[in-house]
This record gives sequence, structure tokens and C-alpha cells, in this order.
Amino acid sequence: MRYPIRRAQLISPFGTGAMSISKNGTSSVCGGLDHWFKDRHGKMELTDLSQYKIQEWRLERMLEVSHFRLPPDFRTRSSDDNNMNMFLSVPFLRFPKWHYCSFCGQMQELEYHRRSNELCKGCEQKGYKNYLVQAPFIAICEKGHLQDFPWREWVHRRKNPSCTQTLYLVSTGGGALTSMQVRCECGVEPRMLHGVTSADETGTELSRSLCGDGTEFFCQGKRPWLGTDEGEECSCHLRASLRSASNVYFAQVRSAIYIPGNSNKQISDLLSFFEKSQVLSIINLAKRANLSLDETVKELKEQFLIELNGYTDSDIRRALLAKESRDTAQDVEEELPNDMEAVLRQEEYEVLNGEINQEELKIKPVALDLFKPNVFDVSRYFSNIHLVEKLKETRVLTGFNRVFNDQQNDIDDMKSMLWRNQPTDFNDDWLPAYVVYGEGIFFNFSEEAIREWEHREQVKGRIQPLSERYRHLVANRRTREKKISPRFVMAHTFAHLLINQLVFECGYSSSSLRERLYVSDNESNPMCGVLIYTAAGDSDGTMGGLVRMGKPGYLEAVIRKAFINAGWCSADPVCTEIGLQGPDSCNLAACHSCSLVPETACEEFNRFLDRGLVVPLHGVDQLTAFFN
Repeated sequence: MRYPIRRAQLISPFGTGAMSISKNGTSSVCGGLDHWFKDRHGKMELTDLSQYKIQEWRLERMLEVSHFRLPPDFRTRSSDDNNMNMFLSVPFLRFPKWHYCSFCGQMQELEYHRRSNELCKGCEQKGYKNYLVQAPFIAICEKGHLQDFPWREWVHRRKNPSCTQTLYLVSTGGGALTSMQVRCECGVEPRMLHGVTSADETGTELSRSLCGDGTEFFCQGKRPWLGTDEGEECSCHLRASLRSASNVYFAQVRSAIYIPGNSNKQISDLLSFFEKSQVLSIINLAKRANLSLDETVKELKEQFLIELNGYTDSDIRRALLAKESRDTAQDVEEELPNDMEAVLRQEEYEVLNGEINQEELKIKPVALDLFKPNVFDVSRYFSNIHLVEKLKETRVLTGFNRVFNDQQNDIDDMKSMLWRNQPTDFNDDWLPAYVVYGEGIFFNFSEEAIREWEHREQVKGRIQPLSERYRHLVANRRTREKKISPRFVMAHTFAHLLINQLVFECGYSSSSLRERLYVSDNESNPMCGVLIYTAAGDSDGTMGGLVRMGKPGYLEAVIRKAFINAGWCSADPVCTEIGLQGPDSCNLAACHSCSLVPETACEEFNRFLDRGLVVPLHGVDQLTAFFN
């Protein structure tokens, strides 16, 4: 059975470990990376991997892999006489394995590799021809494991039932799935599925209610996407879910904007140069004196003008950031992923604030005095605005989560979930990736205006309930730890409001526009910037419409319209006055009618939003709004 799927979808949302449904209704799970790039005979002799390799040295450094690969495309003929890269496919395994007959209810467990649908044996014996369909429920856990719903355990109300007789899944009437019950031929009392998907905050409801004697039923650590029923030790509570539910799979994608004029060798050479005693002493003195990054670069160039002659200020800044991250990682090894992500964003922030005209990245600054202050005073709130006429983004699948979308998981643990036998040789260690091109507008907020605004007591009081809710989520390990500051919520909400307005102005679909946040309140290297860009990779490409909206004469009206629409939501006064709302109750005055965007467009799953920090709202102190 062939299952056509786009290559970009194999990164997100249908990557390794994700479930999808084919045109004939069969539900399957995408297989592990071990069997990618193999032909229909399971061999790699006629595979030329050079056609699929992607190099993005900054992501390779952060994720500790040798390279990335495009998902294989299926070819029935070769472009040369070597018959290379023919019949390559990505394995998909039938899941869930448990099936039932919608006519008589008889259940049967099929194999992962079963291609065709199976006839119901009970109906066949009676002269009927009915096919089995897959059971609607599966079971998941917070560590990413996936397994069939424990049907035998559920109906027998015990952890390890010895009964192997035929099960039946039948409906007792009604349209809800909870009206279904499980029966067994052994004569045990049938059991309803009512409330099977409900769970409290600790996720223990199914684990405690499955066994009649109160014994907790934990996850069995199964990973069917790797083609095995073998489980690993897991102490998480099991959760039942519909196989099509949105919390079954959350792809963890890391991305980076291509930065030209840089390489591993340049960074390596500068880091080696920084280890010299004279250079190291100046860097340490600058750090003790709390000099900014630009001041440190200036001091180094004054002292070592000849040695640093071949490097730009941007190269030296990025090397200093890499050195700081490496030094921090040596002291606290587990902080490396967070530090490297911050370094990656800081590097991009430095480049986006400059002017570049190269093949894969074109950035053009716009003079702020060209914007019309009578429409919207751009220079009052922004230090600079840049038009990104062309950019290249690499998106990498690093792993996945289940149940909660943004858990604090180690990168190495997530990478190991993609492999049955993870490569031991560094040169063979890779991750699937996809490259897309687009355009965008970069907004850099005025640091002076930001600092004056975020020190207001009204702003601190406004953000406090959101901060307390976030700390509660972190304490329950439902999200990874990050700093939720007023500037972060304001910049994030500004990006959403502008995306929603640009959809009407430039003609792109809402799912084609994305945000990229550059926010840090670090005193030496503060950031507060937003990149709104399009990088869809298929029907929506770089047509210039978004860049045009960032030019003087257009941008002022776009921002003004966005703020007018944000001042009064169609759900007001409820949206403004309800308090905490939205996903995980992590929004204030922000709902679907005013501030939310498609999840593919948002870096934070539509959380940490508040119109009150952006524009004045009725009934809210106007001093809380940055654009006041």
C-alpha cells in the first residue's frame, strides 16, 4: 500500500512517531530513521546520500549531529545509468493493531506490517463479508511512548489477565464513543468506556481506574514506530486518547535562518585566537567591567587590529557569544541546549540589524524618517526596521512530545526516540530537515522605550498573574522553563496582531506567515525584535507582497489598522475582563477573535499573549500599553 505524503510534512506534522490516516482510512505511524533511505528490498547499496544532505553548521553545533538530510522522495526511474536513489520510501506501520468489526463487534489484533484490510472471521463464518476497522482509542504517556489501549486489562479489571478468549467492542446505543462497551467470551462482566479519556492534572485517572482493586497501571514503554513490541522501563501514568486527538503528537522542530559569510572554520579560528593569554585577559577584563558586546569588540579591534583584520564586527560578536556559551556549558553541562538556542538567536539578531545583499539572504534597512508620523509614529517605538527580501530557513525534526506540547525534555533523549539503534559513529548521526525560502519584515524595538515602559508599576502588576500561572506549569513539568517578561509578552502579541492584519493586506494565507522572536533582557546584550516572514515552501513563496507592506507609505497604515482592531475585540468585554484564558490558561486579553493565529505560525502554541500590554483597552490602565 502506497501512502503519498509531502516531504515537508515528514518534518511536521507527520514525522517519525506521528500518526496519520491514508485515503482508504487506514491509520499508521511513521517509522524510525533506521529504515529511511532504503529501497523496497531494505538495502542501501544504490543510494547516493549526497543528493539529500543539508549543511547548517549552527544547528549542527546545537544539536550535535554531523549533517541533516532531506526526506527521501520516491522515484521510479533514475536520472542516470547507475539506477541510484530509486524506490526509496519512508516506512509507515499500521497502528493501532487492535481492530473490531462494526457489524458484530468482534475484535482482532493484526500485525504492524499488514497492508490490506482483514475480513471479520465471525461474520465470515456466518456468510457475511464485513471488514475490520481500527479501534478508536490508543494510550500514550508524557515520555512519548505509544501503545494500544489495554482492552484485555480494561474488561478484566486486572493488570495481567490470563484470559485469551475473543473480545468484542459493541455499541449500546447513542452517538458518543463513551456509549461503547467491551465484552469478553469468558463471561466476565462487560465494561463501559465512559470517561476513559478523562484525566486530572496529574494524569492518573486511567492508571488508577483500570484495575478494579486500585492497583496502578503504568505505561509499558512501547515504541511501535520502531517496529517492535518491546517496551522500556517507564514510570509514567497511562492516558487514553482518541487516535486522532491533537495531543497525541507534538513535533519538536528547531530552525535557523541562514547566515552568510560564516563557517565552522572562521568560528574555530577566532575561538583559538581568544585562548591566547593576552586576548583572554582583555575579554575577562571587559566582562568584569560589564562592557557590552559591541564595546568588547571595539576594545579587541583596537588592541589586535592586524590579527582581526580579516573578520567583521559581526564575526567577532558571534565568536564571543560562542565562547560564552562554551564556557557556561563546561560549568553546567545540562544548560547547553538553552545556551546554544540563545546564542543562535543572538547571532541572527546581529545579522538582521545589518545590511546584506547575498544570494540566500538579502536585508535592506529602511530609514525611519521616511515613515509618516501623522499616520503612525514609527521612530517613537522602533530603533530600526529592515526589509528581508530573501531568507533561507532550515527546519529540523529533533524529536516529539505527547500529552503536553512544550515539555522540558533533553535534546539527546528526544533524538534517541527517533532511532531503534542510534548511530554510534558521529559521521552517521543525522536528523531529517527541510529547507524553505521566503521574505519578511524585521522590527527592532527601541531599547530605551522598552526599559522605560517595563519598569512601570502598572506593567509589572499586569504581567503578575501570567507569571504565576507559568510558574505553576513549570512546577508540574508541563512546559520548559523560560523567562516570561513584559517585553516578551508585548513583542509576541505585537507579532500576532500584525500577522492577522497582514493576511488582509498582502494576500498570503494566515498559515503561511510566521513569527520569530528575539527577546532578552540581558543587560549586556539586550534584544527585543520580531521577524514576521513567509516560508511555506509550496504554493506560497517569495512574491514580494510582504516586503512591500514594510515600506514607507504602507507599514504605517498596517500597524495603525492592526491596533484599531486590537483595541476592541468582538468578544469584549469578556475577552478583556475574563482574566487567564486560552491554551494552558496562559493568555490575558487574547482570544481567537483578536489575537490567536494558526499554531504553525506561532512559536509558543498561542500562549503568553495580552492586548493590554500593546494597546490601551477599555477598563485597563492605559499606562500598561507600550503603544500608547
